[in-house]
Amino acid sequence: MPSDASPATRALVLAGVLMLAGCGEKAPPPPPEATESGAAIATASGAAIESEFGTPIKDRVATLGFLNKRNNITQDVVLKSGESRRIGNAIVKLATCEKTAPWEDPPETGAFVQLFVEERASTDQPLAWRKVFSGWLFRNAPSLSVVEHPVYDVWVKDCAMTFPGEEEPVASARSAAKPSGNASAAASPDPAPGPARKPAPSPSPTAATSARPAATSAGE
Repeated sequence: MPSDASPATRALVLAGVLMLAGCGEKAPPPPPEATESGAAIATASGAAIESEFGTPIKDRVATLGFLNKRNNITQDVVLKSGESRRIGNAIVKLATCEKTAPWEDPPETGAFVQLFVEERASTDQPLAWRKVFSGWLFRNAPSLSVVEHPVYDVWVKDCAMTFPGEEEPVASARSAAKPSGNASAAASPDPAPGPARKPAPSPSPTAATSARPAATSAGE
């Protein structure tokens, strides 16, 4: 820049440099709340309370449906409690999931989900991460809680967890499938039922004696 440039010219040049630097500025990173993981976080957030029944919170796995309304693409998102996944400019986080016990009625499956989206609050605002949803979603009663966003939608499909007594049918089925008895019995099956076989007749002593003189007379 020439040393004799006016202050107004210098200000314009400086503003242009700052604008160019702003164009190359990287997008802000996601907030720690959206990316930190761990079952302790799910419990501390108050999303669920550990129970003596069913699978522990840290071992539960939820299957969520995720829809991008721009291109009408739907995909399944499988997450463990406390995990998160980034999909484009959205982050889906699972605190935990839950389902009713076999002895409870009616059956229901739910998940505590959080959705973070990187977007502009207005056209003149920079990109920023916003928490657009945080709460329980229910499979059989989706109208109770809905993700209200113009681009993304999330819903519950399943929660993988078991309760005491649900493993017993599987164990009994496996034991029933194992062959019983020893190997020799399996290798030598019992003969098919039918009429008893008679032993082969043995030659009578009388017939053998009568045959000897005939052979002697023939030799003579």
